[in-house]
Amino acid sequence: MSDTTLERSTSVSRWFRVVAVAEAVSWLLLIVATIVKYTADAPLGVHVMGPIHGVLFLGYVILALEVRRRLSWDARTTLTVLAESIVPGGGFLAARRADLR
Repeated sequence: MSDTTLERSTSVSRWFRVVAVAEAVSWLLLIVATIVKYTADAPLGVHVMGPIHGVLFLGYVILALEVRRRLSWDARTTLTVLAESIVPGGGFLAARRADLR
């Protein structure tokens, strides 16, 4: 791997870690907003956090696929990382993967 390719892979990995953490936080906040919506009849949090989480989720998936390509992840690793995006807070696990450092 050339220095330029390594730098680009590191940059994409760094962005993926940032987006993974942001996605995990937004997922947890969306869950809290949903609870508030149904217990206090206050839907504003869901209206705000829903689109934010949606954009972060899409970014997570796109970056995960790009990291897969650049770091040559196998199918199992890729599916694990994608599954972690479904679990609330799973992005924290994805961001701490040793193969991203």
